[in-house]
Amino acid sequence: MPRPGKDSPQTLALLGALCFFLSAVEYLIPKPLPFMRIGLANLPLLLALNILGAKGFFMLVVIKVLGQGLIGGTFLSFIFLFSIAGTFTSATAMFALSRMPGRRYLGFAGIGCAGAMVSNGVQLLFARHLVFGEAVRYLAPPFLAAGFVAGLALGILCEYFCRRSRWYALRTQRAPNPGDAILGEPRGESPAQTGDPPLEQSVPRGDRRQRRSRRWDGLFNADELFVAGLLMALVFLHDRSLPGILTQFLFFCMLVWVSGRRNNYLVTAMFIAGIVFFNLLVPHGRVLLSLGPLQITQGSLFVGLERAVTLSGLMMLSRVCVRSDLRLPGAIGSLLAEALRMLEMMRGKMSGLRGIGRGRLIAAIDGIMLEAETSKPVSLPVEKTRRSAKGILLLATMVVLTVAARQVPLIAC
Repeated sequence: MPRPGKDSPQTLALLGALCFFLSAVEYLIPKPLPFMRIGLANLPLLLALNILGAKGFFMLVVIKVLGQGLIGGTFLSFIFLFSIAGTFTSATAMFALSRMPGRRYLGFAGIGCAGAMVSNGVQLLFARHLVFGEAVRYLAPPFLAAGFVAGLALGILCEYFCRRSRWYALRTQRAPNPGDAILGEPRGESPAQTGDPPLEQSVPRGDRRQRRSRRWDGLFNADELFVAGLLMALVFLHDRSLPGILTQFLFFCMLVWVSGRRNNYLVTAMFIAGIVFFNLLVPHGRVLLSLGPLQITQGSLFVGLERAVTLSGLMMLSRVCVRSDLRLPGAIGSLLAEALRMLEMMRGKMSGLRGIGRGRLIAAIDGIMLEAETSKPVSLPVEKTRRSAKGILLLATMVVLTVAARQVPLIAC
């Protein structure tokens, strides 16, 4: 493999933006569990193995994890722990394999497959202790098999891209295959070129949910909202009584509606039912009902409900209290902000790819990456909401109501 290139901040930000973009694409693909990943967002990590040194590579891993937590609204949930564990162990395994003697025999397919298997194995360990308990053994075979296939496919896709990419050739000082067309400028115009607002702001005026979202974001500073969410999460995790957890969960669901955040409650209900079902496969406690070979026991039912509602409640809270304009301090925070700006440019450019055939899609993406890295993305400035006494008072009220929600079942009894 070629020697890694210089850890350019621009290259780090671009690869981070590509991680976020592919993560958003993967989010649209239905999955039975929220922590299951196909691994599309690991493609930039595979590309970075030949481009970045050790420091730059693991900085990219940090940017990927933090950015996905901010954009996906999982920063305050167990899903963020799954992401940290899976991404860092997978990245460490892939980096180690890429530096081993004889690594050329593995190729991207072997490295990607190994990374996916390590990631899924670690996530299964977390799932055993946080979600499914002993029932994780029923989930492990299909989960690991899916990781193997996804890792292999991702490695093949990475190899295909590297053989045809001018951007990758410039980073590794390798000549691309002759005859590979490079599309310098995709069709269509980005929001920055036309003067239109970013995609998230292009919403119909009559959309009630969007109006609630704008009103909510206008009330609070992103930093204060995050701190309030962190306090509410600590209160939520401290309460282990099922009635209190259910009451707080319903309160968080109400906040999701008030804040105008997107949430599919049918998917949430199916997710809770799935976790409860897997916990029922390991019966313990008094038998409540027998359905053929399946025995519904009181202990398994309560444990399954507690785990499922806790995980879902933290997801709801993250959607409410984590915003993408939350700025982290230091070099990582600056790189993350730059990656988010590049993401906006990438989204705008991708909207112009509708008329491009499959054979030229890789070339079009390659052209966008070349342009993004060599020019400063043009985007609308993000205005931070000013601190206000009203916003702080409302956040304090939310924390107090979270504490009070624990007491409602006790008062009712």
